[in-house]
Amino acid sequence: MKARYAALAIVPALALVTPARAQTELIAISGEVREKSTNEPLPGVSVSVKGGTLGTQTDAEGKFELQAKLQYPFVLVFNALGHDRREIEIARGSRRIAVSLDSREIITNEVVVSASRVEESRLKSPVAIEKLDIRAIKETPAPSFYDALENVKGVQMTTSSLTFKVPNTRGFNIPNNFRFMQLVDGVDMQAATLGVPLGNAIGPTELDIASVEITPGAASALYGMNAINGMANLTTKSPFTYQGLSVYQKVGVNHVDGIDRDPSVLTETAVRYAQAFNNKFAFKVNLDFMRGTDWLANTQNDQNPQTASSANPRFPELSGDQNPAADLWNRYGDDNAGNVAITIPYNGRNETFNVRRTGYYERDLTNPIVRNIKADASLHYKLTDKLELSYGYRFGLMDGVFQRGNKIQLDGVTVQNHKLELKNDQLTVRGYMLIEDTGDSYNLNPLALNLDLQNGATGLTAAGTSWGDKFRRELLSQVNGGAPLPVAMQQARVAADAGRAIPGTAAFNSLKNTIVHTNNWDSGVNVPGAPVPGGAALTQRSHTYHGETLWNVGQRITFADVLVGADARVYEVIPDGNNFVDFSRPLGERTQPGGNNQYYKKFGGFVQATRLLLADRLKITASLRADYNPEFDPKLNPRVAAVYTLAEKHNFRASYQNGWRFPSLFEALSFVNNGNVRRVGGLARVNEGLNYLDNSYTLASISTFNAAVNAYVAANAGTTASQAAVRPEIRSLLTVGNLPTEQPEQINAYEVGYRSVLFDNRLSVDADAYYNIYSGFLGQVEVSVPKNADGQQVQVGSDDAVLAALATNRSTRQDRYRVYTNALNDYHSYGSTLGLTYNFYQKFTVGGNINYNNISANDQSDIFVTGFNTPKWATNVSFGNREVARNLGFNVVWRRQSSFLWESPLANGRVPAYQTVDAQVNLRVPTLKTTIKVGGANLFNNRYIQYAAGPTIGGLYYVALTFDNTIIR
Repeated sequence: MKARYAALAIVPALALVTPARAQTELIAISGEVREKSTNEPLPGVSVSVKGGTLGTQTDAEGKFELQAKLQYPFVLVFNALGHDRREIEIARGSRRIAVSLDSREIITNEVVVSASRVEESRLKSPVAIEKLDIRAIKETPAPSFYDALENVKGVQMTTSSLTFKVPNTRGFNIPNNFRFMQLVDGVDMQAATLGVPLGNAIGPTELDIASVEITPGAASALYGMNAINGMANLTTKSPFTYQGLSVYQKVGVNHVDGIDRDPSVLTETAVRYAQAFNNKFAFKVNLDFMRGTDWLANTQNDQNPQTASSANPRFPELSGDQNPAADLWNRYGDDNAGNVAITIPYNGRNETFNVRRTGYYERDLTNPIVRNIKADASLHYKLTDKLELSYGYRFGLMDGVFQRGNKIQLDGVTVQNHKLELKNDQLTVRGYMLIEDTGDSYNLNPLALNLDLQNGATGLTAAGTSWGDKFRRELLSQVNGGAPLPVAMQQARVAADAGRAIPGTAAFNSLKNTIVHTNNWDSGVNVPGAPVPGGAALTQRSHTYHGETLWNVGQRITFADVLVGADARVYEVIPDGNNFVDFSRPLGERTQPGGNNQYYKKFGGFVQATRLLLADRLKITASLRADYNPEFDPKLNPRVAAVYTLAEKHNFRASYQNGWRFPSLFEALSFVNNGNVRRVGGLARVNEGLNYLDNSYTLASISTFNAAVNAYVAANAGTTASQAAVRPEIRSLLTVGNLPTEQPEQINAYEVGYRSVLFDNRLSVDADAYYNIYSGFLGQVEVSVPKNADGQQVQVGSDDAVLAALATNRSTRQDRYRVYTNALNDYHSYGSTLGLTYNFYQKFTVGGNINYNNISANDQSDIFVTGFNTPKWATNVSFGNREVARNLGFNVVWRRQSSFLWESPLANGRVPAYQTVDAQVNLRVPTLKTTIKVGGANLFNNRYIQYAAGPTIGGLYYVALTFDNTIIR
């Protein structure tokens, strides 16, 4: 069968023709719909009266009946998945008609909006763009439409939880990807203070999604702010177009191997109802509830091995499992903040050992059961045939785990969205508000640290009784008794951990409950004046206000098609005293809850012009966007693109754009104390009075400095650490931070591409290549501000500052900060993708894509690792037939990606290569208007992770039933 645009032939059969009448009368019309190539009946075809509210669906035999009061002439509209929409005018009475539809396997006339913010052919889009329509979503073997994005060309998915997944394109991936924008019906889904896009958690349901468009690479020239790495545009179904009741029920199972958790049931239920009245007023309601057992992050790679300067490089016997300074991926409380310097006489000299607190595993700190509730409703009123006013409300509640600087257990996070929109084919005016509340969420790292501190008396209450004191006494006793050093370390840990809360006990659960509901991450155990036992609650509340307008000037300008737009956004943060504070308060009062709300603002506008040249074969698009944030100088974002069509089928494109990204709210204004390390935003006003930008040493240099001190003391009997520290060759190892004040990131992006549909529309080809230059890349660097013995800041370079950097002075003479700042180097990344789809026989289709991404190495190291975090190679191959037998279809997808290096403030290391197979079989039951879908994601349960310290993902097997009585108008 040839795959082509749908052609519809109308053949009158048994027609009884009567004269047309001008008045409305009761008219009955019936007929049948068949597929042209096979002459098989087509069930489930939507048949409606254009401009009205009446409609029906064909039955199992492809037959339909329609009876209503109508006036000749009227138009019948036929809609079927995988076939073109067609309108047929009925000018006079017919009792029965026969309709044949020609199937299409490759869509050649796809229309996209996201690339230029106006409707255009995907084949002639000026930049790379991918699209999942309703048919692709129904046929995917992935458990949800959002999971299906992982198979889209150029997309890398990062899974933090069953409920939390974030896509990325073209490198520099992070789990809380604020460089990638997600829009749902024009609303930015980024949670302001969490700094993460929540498109799958509070976005459309399976029943309401109409399409997903992905724009890989920079899109900030048109969308501004946080679209520097691309965007996803999720569009829902209009209640004027999709009317009726739909119900979705999915039941699945994961953890089938029982390795991480017992085999567990996953359920998801969704309902959609939409109705229109006289094609003037319409409404829709959606509700979705999902519940399951989350994936578990339980990979215990040591990222502070014995050979590291922050461990014990002079003692090879303390390697591997014997490493007392181990920092494991999915254990918390054992990072650098949990380091204790232990000095004892050993082998005739004073030796200082780095030892980490014992910590707690992620499996003991997180909740295995996760929920996701999505609800939305909207009202739509047509003021004229083309002008529509609508109000929408969206609510989302989610649990899960996600990674920022540390892992966060999301518990009852809610985001609400109110949207008011006025729209026609030329003008859009939109305003919306997002309300964010983190509920009972908490941070795993302060939870583990504060749990670990509750094992008896401390140095603040009784001298010599801290964890480090107990460890030192037992270590000294063991080595004096002749125990080997590894054994002595193990026994010292047992002694120091006496009284420690044990996971699974009532005491542990009670202590954990107290900590996770306390919104102060310091502990009175080691910080005077702080609460005991300290806290870990993540209490963040914010409002986002956004307004925008978009005007397609159209025929008002003759030389080009012109589009103009403007937008304004204000973030309002309610200070909690722990994550966000009132910076107008004195330093000593900032960490008290309340105060003045903090505001972060952004304004922007753009103009775009498009012109066709050379007999419409060449399309030139140019745009210029200006963005202003009061914290920074105004920024300009230009874009120029060209598409040339050769011989009607071959479309070549090239583009250049400059983009800026203002720091996210957390990058700009955070003020979080976590384990005596304060994580701070990079704005100049945050630094006032703290001086970490220009009066600090980098943590990396402090580790190197202390390793050199320990080595010198060990080699020179009688020398103290203080004497060694001030020696010129050792003190010179300390590097002054001199951090730049935070500025926006910049990208210069170059792209070329080719797109075509060949061989009588049986082969689709899509290829692109890109080259990006990032400047001022934003990241985190940890520094230490030195103090003297009286707790007063001292100038870096002085003897007091050098002595403050000693490991033994960590808690008394150092203020540690993890600071958002800009990288010193530029970063050059490049890559390409190729996508092919071939309809090789009847309805059998094979497709695939291959993706290559890489980054050029710099000659000089930077002040922090930027984290390209992207596999060099990723491949997807699919094979399917949507109707291999009558009403029966299938699809199989194989996916593979290569190993790559992951770098982040929490965890570093290689992510192993992996491959998976997803598959589904679907059966339509037209008499019940139901589709049964049986499938599996990661069919062979090939366990893998997608990022360092991320969860291990296994197989998920499901059965989904969709009852769909929707009439498409």
